[in-house]
Amino acid sequence: MVIELLGTRLIAPFYGASLYVWTSLIAVTLIALAIGYYLGGIWADRARSGLSLIIAASGLLTLIIPWLTGPVLLATDPLGLRLGSFVSTLILFSPSLIMLGMVGPFAVKLSTSALANVGASTGSIYAVSTVGSVIGTLFLGFYLFPLVGSREIFMGLGVSLLILAMAVAWIERKYLNKSITTMVPTALLMAIGLGLYPAIASSGEAEFSNTFQTRFERESLYGWVRVIDKPKENIRLLTADASTIGAASISHGENLLTYQKIVAQIPHLSSNIEKALLIGQGAGHMVATLNKAAIVTDTLEIDLAVAEAASKYFDFIPTGDRIIGDARYEIRQLKGPYDLIILDVFTGGTEPTHLLTVEALTQLHNLLSEHGILALNFVSFLDQGKNPALASVSRTLAQVFSHQQIFISDPGSDFNDFIFLATNHAINLNDDLIPFSDRTWLKQRLLDIDTTHGTILTDNHSNLELLQIRKSEHYRRMIVESIGTRHFIR
Repeated sequence: MVIELLGTRLIAPFYGASLYVWTSLIAVTLIALAIGYYLGGIWADRARSGLSLIIAASGLLTLIIPWLTGPVLLATDPLGLRLGSFVSTLILFSPSLIMLGMVGPFAVKLSTSALANVGASTGSIYAVSTVGSVIGTLFLGFYLFPLVGSREIFMGLGVSLLILAMAVAWIERKYLNKSITTMVPTALLMAIGLGLYPAIASSGEAEFSNTFQTRFERESLYGWVRVIDKPKENIRLLTADASTIGAASISHGENLLTYQKIVAQIPHLSSNIEKALLIGQGAGHMVATLNKAAIVTDTLEIDLAVAEAASKYFDFIPTGDRIIGDARYEIRQLKGPYDLIILDVFTGGTEPTHLLTVEALTQLHNLLSEHGILALNFVSFLDQGKNPALASVSRTLAQVFSHQQIFISDPGSDFNDFIFLATNHAINLNDDLIPFSDRTWLKQRLLDIDTTHGTILTDNHSNLELLQIRKSEHYRRMIVESIGTRHFIR
């Protein structure tokens, strides 16, 4: 269970933490354990000794996982998101999981001295194994992982298994009346593991060059958060795994994300905006923009590491309450009302689809004032206005709001950011309160889409991740080509 849970933390920075990555990990775990159970049973029937060697092999194979991660991910990159994540998971984790699967049948064989007690022995062993998995999972998720990185946990687990193997080898020698030479294979595997440890420990260190410089790096509960500078291009990026969630110039700190300039026009669309809520803080540039219009903004960010990076490297200064937590939970605690809610969690990587359902949007609707506006950022392909993902977002919003307008960030480009403005009242872009230049700029980006092929997204059924698979693969390729694969490998 520990290997399965930690597996996503090594794969996610490169392939994302999508449903496909989780599916690959679960499938590979089940496949590897099934093979391990089978092979372990055969070995146990042919020999009474060897349990220590199995544990030592699992320890060594677990220890080298962080060392192999980079080369394996680079080798599987051409296979695409789904096949690449599955093959890399299969190569990295199945060897150690197969060996761990072999432990159970071998332990059953050793503990069963007569046919009469085989049921009790088997039940006891698998009960202890399951309880151990529960304890390990809770300890990892609630205590260990928030304090220690995934690479270090993998290495610690590998060394622990090697030490355990030596203890088991000593017990085997003592109770099975074996010579001390039977401990040699186990000791050899342990020596190899300890000899490789320094190289494994240093393999995940951040790289510095004249082209890219990693200024900040933190493994949080939700992914790898980095601040990456591109000095020659005067660009500073805030990334979460393989998604860019903030961009600014290094010299002056001005926002470089075009779609946020559309959001900056929202104060011109209504004269009653005084309080806003930003869900998905990122680098925090929109808070500064809204502050210029005397709008106080509460921020809701799921990742504490993102909030820390925004303050330290993007000069983010909150103007309202600063909330750290998951949106679906936290918005239930908010009272409102808000004149503007900005939902900006749909990055180029995997969207948290649970935030774009009828139920989630209804919660946000209930937090809005009578003339409130919901602004939603969504990344996708235009496909001549017939993209089913865009159509699904539009149809879902229509279930909650009576009016919506859609703006495209960069007209003329198929792959784009799209801003949905949803309200219960019509927005007049010809209003004289909007500066003429802003009216022209917005009208150039106003968009009509065909909602025929869209579906209404609900908590019970949302196929958005499937609809966005092409987008996820395209975006990941763009980021990798821009920054390089090495920045997404740990």
